[in-house]
Amino acid sequence: MSARYDCADTQQRDEGLVAAVSAVQEGHLVVLPTDTVYGVGADAFNPKAVTDLLAAKGRGRNMPPPVLVGSVRAAAALTESLGAFGQDLIDEFWPGPLTLVFRASPTLMWDLGDTLGTVAVRMPLHPIALDLLRRTGPMAVSSANRHSLPAATTAEEAQTQLGEAISVYLDGGPCADNVPSTILDLTGTVPKMLRAGALSVDDLRKVVPVIDLPAASGGVEPELSPADRRAAEAIAAANAANAANAADNGKPDDTADNPEPGD
Repeated sequence: MSARYDCADTQQRDEGLVAAVSAVQEGHLVVLPTDTVYGVGADAFNPKAVTDLLAAKGRGRNMPPPVLVGSVRAAAALTESLGAFGQDLIDEFWPGPLTLVFRASPTLMWDLGDTLGTVAVRMPLHPIALDLLRRTGPMAVSSANRHSLPAATTAEEAQTQLGEAISVYLDGGPCADNVPSTILDLTGTVPKMLRAGALSVDDLRKVVPVIDLPAASGGVEPELSPADRRAAEAIAAANAANAANAADNGKPDDTADNPEPGD
């Protein structure tokens, strides 16, 4: 039977965190507040728990969950490399609403789904989430909702959608901001925005001058600001150079699209 803890009460917060840590260690699911929306989480290194997480949401292996961490050191241990921009982006925006996609360390013994060797990592700016993550280690966490339904911004909304599939609900009150995290893919030569979110392109350009932006839906190119237009021109030149090098070397272009991680 599910247990829900009101984390506004100090005693319930402490009891809830102990219960949540125990649940994660035993392979069960927990719901936790973050700085964006509520998340449903599981031990990232427990394949059955991750499978249960996807099942609770009504999703398949083709939509693997991101991984939340409680420290930069934990994030670095999950990746093959932070690349040219990873450390600078982390220094500027973590903890916060920025999910970064890296090549996963090949030594990891886990199964998040069909990731094609990548991992989406974030360090949330929320005291309850960080406290939990520092006790459990990395957790696979996706938005606390059934697939195709709105993401939960309260523990009550999460419980309505996910019910008894969850062992522990940590109620941190309504989310301060229901905008999802921005997702930036760092696996290619040019950083690529996979999802617009709480951090704007202008925010990101304080650290990364050139970002590959997604086209608007329907195949129509979005209206570009002068800065975006200059960036697009630089991206086109970089992609052309990469394609030429790939053709010369007989190898595929390493800026090819990667599947977008889950919400």
